[in-house]
Amino acid sequence: MKKNKKEKKPRNTVRSKSLPEFTGKVQMTREGFIFVVIEGQDEDVFVKAAKTRHALNGDIVRVAVSRHSGAGKRREGEVVEILERSKAPFVGFMHFVGAQAWVLMQSKSMPYDIEVDAEQARSAGAQQGMKVAVVVDRWERRDLGPRGHIVDVLGMPGENETEMHAILAEFNLPYRFSSEVEKAADKISEEITPADLKGRKDFRDVLTFTIDPSDAKDFDDALSLRKLQNGNYEVGVHIADVSYYVKPGTAVDAEARDRGTSVYLVDRTVPMLPEKLCNKLCSLRQDEDKLTFSAVFEIGPKGAVKSRWIGRTVIRSNSRMDYEQAQAVIDNPPADPTELEDAILILDRLARIFREARFKSGAINFDRPEMKVEVDDTGKPVRVYQKIARESNNLIEEFMLLANRTVAEYVATGGRLNGVEMKNAKTFVYRIHDEPNYEKLEGLRGFAAGFGYKMKEATSGAGAASSLRELLSSSVGKPEHGAFENIALRSMAKAVYSTENIGHYGLAFRFYTHFTSPIRRYPDLMVHRLLTRYLANGDSVDKGKFEAECQYASMREQVAADAERTSVKYKLVEFMQDKVGMEFDGAVSGVTEWGMYVELDETHIEGMVALREMRSDFFEFDEKRYRLVGRRTRKEYRLGDRVRIRVAAANLEQRLLDFELIEPETADQASSVISTGAKRSGEISSDPDGLDDDQRALEDATQERYRSPLPRGHKKLSFRSGRTSHSGHRRSGGKKK
Repeated sequence: MKKNKKEKKPRNTVRSKSLPEFTGKVQMTREGFIFVVIEGQDEDVFVKAAKTRHALNGDIVRVAVSRHSGAGKRREGEVVEILERSKAPFVGFMHFVGAQAWVLMQSKSMPYDIEVDAEQARSAGAQQGMKVAVVVDRWERRDLGPRGHIVDVLGMPGENETEMHAILAEFNLPYRFSSEVEKAADKISEEITPADLKGRKDFRDVLTFTIDPSDAKDFDDALSLRKLQNGNYEVGVHIADVSYYVKPGTAVDAEARDRGTSVYLVDRTVPMLPEKLCNKLCSLRQDEDKLTFSAVFEIGPKGAVKSRWIGRTVIRSNSRMDYEQAQAVIDNPPADPTELEDAILILDRLARIFREARFKSGAINFDRPEMKVEVDDTGKPVRVYQKIARESNNLIEEFMLLANRTVAEYVATGGRLNGVEMKNAKTFVYRIHDEPNYEKLEGLRGFAAGFGYKMKEATSGAGAASSLRELLSSSVGKPEHGAFENIALRSMAKAVYSTENIGHYGLAFRFYTHFTSPIRRYPDLMVHRLLTRYLANGDSVDKGKFEAECQYASMREQVAADAERTSVKYKLVEFMQDKVGMEFDGAVSGVTEWGMYVELDETHIEGMVALREMRSDFFEFDEKRYRLVGRRTRKEYRLGDRVRIRVAAANLEQRLLDFELIEPETADQASSVISTGAKRSGEISSDPDGLDDDQRALEDATQERYRSPLPRGHKKLSFRSGRTSHSGHRRSGGKKK
């Protein structure tokens, strides 16, 4: 294998020194131009292909802004330096030509084929036409294209294993553990000794049970219930004591930290911990003694929490229930319930009280349908259905929320649990959610007014929550409800991990953390370790170090979520492949400067209608009112509008669905055009389809319809795989907050 040369950094231009510069991350299009996303800024910077200095998707760059936004134009600039090449691999097809080799790209974020060392590729097991993962090592200015090396051979295109591994590779996620990590996990003893029980409260004689999805394998939480003589209830929330087995500095801990979280693709789980830990040793399986970390509450019959205790315990689960079994008890309460059935009914009643109080305090409930894809043994999608959260799901959710907020309050208040945060509180890992973007909420207010709704102006967090709840509740069951939810969701900040406690806006909690899922989330493992330290009166830890860990954990969570969505999108497109040409009813779920998105009624599958394919008029994008308007007919398409579409194409490799809008035929049809940042609204181009070069490139890239890219100065190699159509469980129950 040839040793890669260190890439030379491009020199800055003299002109760029007088321009404002920013550091950001590259989002690339298949046409070769890029957008530089700058942290903390809503607007990105558009950079033409000729001014990217060979920056690629995911790279960190310094960009000089040469044209500012305004008057219908977007911000533009040029890359002056590539600060850091992305380590994430690109996925493509292996192609050998004599002694040379390339990885051919069919990606919406990578327009350039990557040259690789043919000998190294063959030694890695790559064969002609296989899908492989490749990392770019360099692209010097004299080179026609990027050069890299093969990091993984994924298999033949179209096979389910290949495609799922390709998604994991695309997001730089592992799908196997190293032998070192597996061996380290195997060495952890499964025996519980008297020394292990020292200092733990014993709950093995208390009724304890788990409620999980029917196909779950790892059980990281359990509930216990004991009736007290004073008429109150003792409720225990017991969490697998992963921190007792996974110690800092070990190979298992290093791997868990790197992964950050388990990843739930459509047909598989990529666990954070090796199987011995997540499915056996730490899993709270029925009729087995297990070490746990618990939050135990004394609760009155009317839901008042009388006392709280946090500490290490040992439990023995009496029953493993799934959500359907628990729901059956709630729906049809037995006349003579067993001890377990009675416990389910009591906890359900308490959970309803907690839930009602939470929403009265300002919590926001986005009741978006959760769609699931059912696949057969080969990974082929056979059904798309809606997963509906019922009372059994809410039961578990409310007690997990109670435990999480109690643990956070304990640390923030110095153990007093009095609701008053100490000024010198010890460093901790909080799960925070900031207030919404009020400018976007104001846009929602104006949009709702167009439907006759009077939404109060939001000037504070509490006021915004109240206004949103009123709007969403008053529109339930109406076509515009989904549109209101979509806009409201886009106005919300992302929940992240931080050592700075600002509370959780969406849940209306002043104190909140993640304590309940250490098997699948590394921040929970950090919380358990810190809690152990502080319960023993240990000193505070270095805040800067843990803030960096929080930022890393938030990043890994986002990567995992993106991979999960991508796997779902792949299977949805695969599900729709045999439905090309069929017609469906749906609703407009998004409007942009390049088209509109339509969500189908039954399956909630979303595809895009390109503006230039809407032939009945010359449509323009009205961003403020979330609509498209026909220039001649004044025909409007707004969020939530009912439409009928025909499935035009299902591109599996690109994971894209193209819809064709079924419009009334008109005698005088106009070619459709968009209003992008390159022209002011109302200007008409002399170009036959109404677009100049920059506009067409922008539309083609952002509407995400695949065309084989022909980057400037780089010849695209032809490729045929010999196959057709290849030119592609998170736990339900409301626990993730």
